[in-house]
Amino acid sequence: MSRRHWLMAGLLLMAGGVQGQQDDDPFMWLEQIDSDKALAWAREHNERTEKVLTAVPEFQPIYDRTLEILDSKSRIPYPQLRGDTVYNFWQDDEHVRGIWRRTALASYRTDKPDWETVIDIDALSKKDDTPWVFKGATCLEPEYRHCMVALSRGGSDAVVYREFDTVDKRFVEDGFTLPEAKSEVSWRDENSLWLGTDFGEGSLTDSGYPREVRLWKRGTPYREATQVFAGESADVAASGRSIWTPEARYDLVVRVPAFFKSEYYLMLGDRLVRLDLPEGAELQEIFRDHLLLSLRSDWSVGDSTYKAGSLLAIGLDDFLGGGRDFATLFAPAERTSLGTVSATRDRVIVSVLDNVLGKLYAFTPGEDGWDRTELPLPGMGTVDIGSASDQADLFFYTYEDFLTPTSLFLDEAGQGAKLKSTPEFFDTEGMAVQQYEATSDDGTRIPYFVVTPKDFVADGTAPTLLYGYGGFEVSLTPNYSATVGASWLERGGVFVQANIRGGGEFGPKWHQAAMKHLHIRNFQDFAAVARDLAARQITSPRHLGIMGGSQGGLLVSGTFVLYPDLMHAVVAQVPLADMKRYSHLLAGASWMAEYGDPDDPEDWKYIREWDPYENVREGVDYPTPFYWTNTRDDRVHPAHARKMVAKLEATGHPVYYFENIEGGHGSGTVNTERAYINALQYAYLWMMLR
Repeated sequence: MSRRHWLMAGLLLMAGGVQGQQDDDPFMWLEQIDSDKALAWAREHNERTEKVLTAVPEFQPIYDRTLEILDSKSRIPYPQLRGDTVYNFWQDDEHVRGIWRRTALASYRTDKPDWETVIDIDALSKKDDTPWVFKGATCLEPEYRHCMVALSRGGSDAVVYREFDTVDKRFVEDGFTLPEAKSEVSWRDENSLWLGTDFGEGSLTDSGYPREVRLWKRGTPYREATQVFAGESADVAASGRSIWTPEARYDLVVRVPAFFKSEYYLMLGDRLVRLDLPEGAELQEIFRDHLLLSLRSDWSVGDSTYKAGSLLAIGLDDFLGGGRDFATLFAPAERTSLGTVSATRDRVIVSVLDNVLGKLYAFTPGEDGWDRTELPLPGMGTVDIGSASDQADLFFYTYEDFLTPTSLFLDEAGQGAKLKSTPEFFDTEGMAVQQYEATSDDGTRIPYFVVTPKDFVADGTAPTLLYGYGGFEVSLTPNYSATVGASWLERGGVFVQANIRGGGEFGPKWHQAAMKHLHIRNFQDFAAVARDLAARQITSPRHLGIMGGSQGGLLVSGTFVLYPDLMHAVVAQVPLADMKRYSHLLAGASWMAEYGDPDDPEDWKYIREWDPYENVREGVDYPTPFYWTNTRDDRVHPAHARKMVAKLEATGHPVYYFENIEGGHGSGTVNTERAYINALQYAYLWMMLR
């Protein structure tokens, strides 16, 4: 996991919080998450929508098939290496809320690993009379005996932390325990934790993330933890963590003044020393006393200029002594970009995107510099680096593409072997994949993938689903989706995935090309793909649906409001929509680096041009959209979907709406919920587009 994702994952403000006011907004009351009035409104809409969509002939078979896929015991049990033990979290029809389990690496290599249950979340939920959702465990290296287990009530990002002993398989009596909050917890040693949480007034940033970094000693109240660092209220967050390598332990504090900027501090003795790095640099790894960092902008230092998107390496002692002669492990080209960086005991492992297709490399330091080796992949698709060991030269990775089930590989010292594969959950016979390009309003070429079903004919009548995201430097790559295959492709639908600006497919500059005042390009690029699909007669507006979640929900909301004649169906999943209020709802303030500040008149001038909620009008022939969200989503406030639906209805536009009362920022916490929502959205699409 990248350091930025480590900092951002799971950190957002307490559910129910509403800041600021907007007196001319008649639907402000829908921001009160748990109010009786708002929940009654949601349940009434649920009843109306469910009555229609569950009656669609495709609903029940899609639900049954999806649940069968999600509960399948032949799925890959994705590994998390901890020493020579493999941990895995697993859900199926027998373990609805799931089990956290483990097996020896040697056993994991076999077809039928000998799993040992560590925590049974169903049993724990029953014992505590609480619908716990397992949110992972942070364990102390290198023994991995002491773990801080994160448990969420109903799927929200706010969690309870409890210390767990993996040898005795029990929660530690009088151990480290934190009440429910959006906390950051990381081990420093057996008797101390790095801690960021809600300590009371002034301890959180305006975005609701921890502002203070403290060291919490065993046996003391968490509120008495010693402060090590404090950022500014206007920051996004501050966090502390220790990185273990075979050579040493490195104690770090990271301040994030804005979403895409970081300051890194290394603890030397009792001093915090700021690393002299540009704000956009991201510390990827510490490997054999080398700093590995990536850049988000060009950096001129010493006698060299390093390109944005590069991966650089330098000895830590050399760097601290003033050296700036970096080795460039990767430098981007026009259509290549850096993916994930990880490390084993002996090698740095790097994934790269080449025109949105994956490549995998290993780098080994030597007397004459770094040696690079390309690792072979089964085809032209997506590679994801999984868990890696810093105690041995081995790591897991996966390969997949739109029509090839995911395969899990284990690489040991450069020798890769396939261990497990996802079953063929849908029949791919006769299906095909093509990559095309559309031309956006400013002439930029926008790539997209088209997956066609068996017996496809390009006559403009094929039901087609166009999916997009386009934000936060997140890349959409070819992936094997059993639910898309079984719910859509196998039934004769065309699936399209767009690589619009705002994503990370071509590195930081591709992302920056659709930030803030340039964000309108997000919608222009998506619309360009829709037009290109019609021009190629792959489909036509009458048979085109668009889908996206979170930032992608904002994308599809803005697209249908700005370009209503380009599609006939819209699925907006846990979306942003009210961009005048977004910075006052939950963690929205942390996203102003992406969208701008709506309270700044200059920023509001360009935001209002594409703000979906702002631009809904009477008398426009919009497609009838389907919005769904979760009451317990404390990442993107459910009011975005609620208010967008309410405004559409108030201006005379029909809309479908479903709100899952349990569930965080996703499609549910248990497989029955996930299958139900999947069946609702595909029943809607078949009803609208066939």
